[in-house]
Amino acid sequence: MSKKPMIASVWLGGCAGCHMSLLDIDERIVALMELADIGAMPITDFKLGGFPMADVGLVEGAVCNTDNIKFLEEIRAKSKFLVSLGDCAGWGCVPFMRNFFPLNQVLEHGYIWSSSTVDGFIPDDKELPRYLDKVQPIREFVKVDFHIPGCPPSADTIFHVVHELVSGRVPNGIPQPLLHFD
Repeated sequence: MSKKPMIASVWLGGCAGCHMSLLDIDERIVALMELADIGAMPITDFKLGGFPMADVGLVEGAVCNTDNIKFLEEIRAKSKFLVSLGDCAGWGCVPFMRNFFPLNQVLEHGYIWSSSTVDGFIPDDKELPRYLDKVQPIREFVKVDFHIPGCPPSADTIFHVVHELVSGRVPNGIPQPLLHFD
């Protein structure tokens, strides 16, 4: 009996909307699980041992800090085929808006000057990842094999691409009916 392909995913700087769309494939998850195993997702604890070797690596979110780079490089190294999932991973999208202001100004606003903050301070502990000066799409750090656009992409689009990949086929683009943004 041959081993099923493995899917792994990570969530970097973003909102989790792409993973919510992945879950919205509903009962088609059963069809997907007949073809592949899921070895890591943001809801699983993969700290011990890291990401599994994967045939398909899905990355949601932009690169905002040093931990994002570490996770991204690991999933790239362990993925046969890496997919940027959604507009944050592909272009930076909403997290990218931080780039319009100096990093220190953003941190001061969030941790010190916001109306809900009392006695605020910018956290600075060696256990915390370091923010990058600028948010970047994942392709600035690793080779991306395929991009699924959308904010978030539809469940149908995600299912189509992932199903093709775990079936051993590289999608030749995304069919036009699946490329709608509303």
